Amino acid sequence: MKKIHLILILVFNTLYAAGQIQKLTLKKQTFELHNVTGSIIEFEGKKVLKIERDLKAIPFDVNNIEKTVDEPHYARLVGLEDFENGTIEVKMYSQIQDPPPYPGVAGFIGVYFRIKEDDSAFEGIYVRPKVGRSTNQFFRNHAVQYMSYPHAKFDTLRKSYPPGSYEGSAPVALKEWITMRIEVNGETAEMFINNMKYSSFIVDKMLGHNKIGGVGLYVDIGTIGYFKDLKITKRELIEKSKKDEKVNDI
Repeated sequence: MKKIHLILILVFNTLYAAGQIQKLTLKKQTFELHNVTGSIIEFEGKKVLKIERDLKAIPFDVNNIEKTVDEPHYARLVGLEDFENGTIEVKMYSQIQDPPPYPGVAGFIGVYFRIKEDDSAFEGIYVRPKVGRSTNQFFRNHAVQYMSYPHAKFDTLRKSYPPGSYEGSAPVALKEWITMRIEVNGETAEMFINNMKYSSFIVDKMLGHNKIGGVGLYVDIGTIGYFKDLKITKRELIEKSKKDEKVNDI
């Protein structure tokens, strides 16, 4: 595993030095594409960032899912490298590629944060919109996923922690806009969907060792993701009282 991570880091550094990482600008925000393909398009009357996982950069193996998903495939916001605590809010929309590359595609889409510069560590929260309104409660309970790269991806978390520790339900669906807001505070994170008053999902204790870094927009296997209106608000660690906020709406 360490060898794989080292190879990825070396590839990233080589591409970065050669200026080969594609950049896209949406309004005032510029994004670097890390192992995703993408473009700025007009979608439902507005300019959006469209991305899909690049399977040439990081191949997917249906027989080795744990090692080939929840990887560094995302669009990274340029100019923000010091996010630690605060709010990340974005509107996102997902649909499944036709034909899907494998039967388990669920519209994986979400946010990475505290990303190390070399992509070797980050935290993530994403949703599986296909099961968000399932009539089966077991499937609904897998609609939201927390992960921490590289040591605590979804399959490891399912095997190592009690059911529901790092997954949950949320009222999400494919082919509709979802507003995701993540409140990050120290070792905890709380996710709100569609401006609801109460959160849908809480991470009581994040597992990553990297405490500060970048922010990115994530999709995984078989998903076409659309993003707009990304807003980031940085804060100091909130103890008992709310502290001053610093808004970073690039």
